[in-house]
Amino acid sequence: MTVPLASDAARVAAARETRGLWLGLLGVVIFAMTLPMTRLAVGPAEAPQLPPLFVTAARALGAGLLSIGYLLAVRAPWPARRHWLPLAVSALGTVIGFPLFLALALREVDAMHAAVITGVTPLGTAVVAAIALRQRPSAGFWVCAALGCALVLAFATLQGGGRLVAADALLLAAVSCTAFGYVAGARVAADIPAQQVICWVLVMCLPLTAPLTLVTWPPGLDAVAASAWAGFVYVTVFSMWLGFFAWYGGLAMGGTMRVSQVQLVQPFLALLFAVPVLGERLDPATVLFSLAVIGVVFLGKRMPVRAAG
Repeated sequence: MTVPLASDAARVAAARETRGLWLGLLGVVIFAMTLPMTRLAVGPAEAPQLPPLFVTAARALGAGLLSIGYLLAVRAPWPARRHWLPLAVSALGTVIGFPLFLALALREVDAMHAAVITGVTPLGTAVVAAIALRQRPSAGFWVCAALGCALVLAFATLQGGGRLVAADALLLAAVSCTAFGYVAGARVAADIPAQQVICWVLVMCLPLTAPLTLVTWPPGLDAVAASAWAGFVYVTVFSMWLGFFAWYGGLAMGGTMRVSQVQLVQPFLALLFAVPVLGERLDPATVLFSLAVIGVVFLGKRMPVRAAG
């Protein structure tokens, strides 16, 4: 029997990490559309469309029904007992907390403002991952993470988003929910397929999201604009379901600490998408900051991240 060389193992590990980064990037692209599409779904305060709580519950209900079909199709086994707690944490963070806080905030601020504030999500995810997963990132990794977040905050200040408003507390709450939810989901995705992780999370929420959808069902749905329904369909099928197929798969393959930093580009992608979707104006500074952040993310990829001994 031939014993694999250490260099072969290193190449396999590097290839797996690269695939994880690409999957993570795909998830980030899908998630970047969440901000403008949620804004379309709920509408601004002066011209409201679907209620934020209804959007939160109904999108999770729709994705949960899709999840049942997928789990039955692949004949997925029930998660192990040790997985139920992290699945519950992921559910509270990604299915309930983040969508609700985001939808409430987007009634008060535009998508570009929300994009720059939620840009601190990767740092929050890295901090939670370091504690929960007992990982030991190098000083260089933390420098890159901090630099990326500094660029995000500098951009927010340049655009006027650095001034805190009431909705910013909701956006920061959404960031916290996301960080804990992502890390909890990634822990389970290390043991079972990533697609099944988000499906089980959504199925766990059905006893809450189904009745909540009925309770919050708004009157006069015929008056809701077609664009609002388009936004709702997107956040249901892509943001709440398919995006996690790629995201959790990327976190599991490439490592939570490292792949989470790819999300630094998400606010700038959201800004780009807001131009055709919402008609918001894109200025040259956005392009410059986007390139700078992308450079920092890929520099951080080269910094070592070790498991705690």
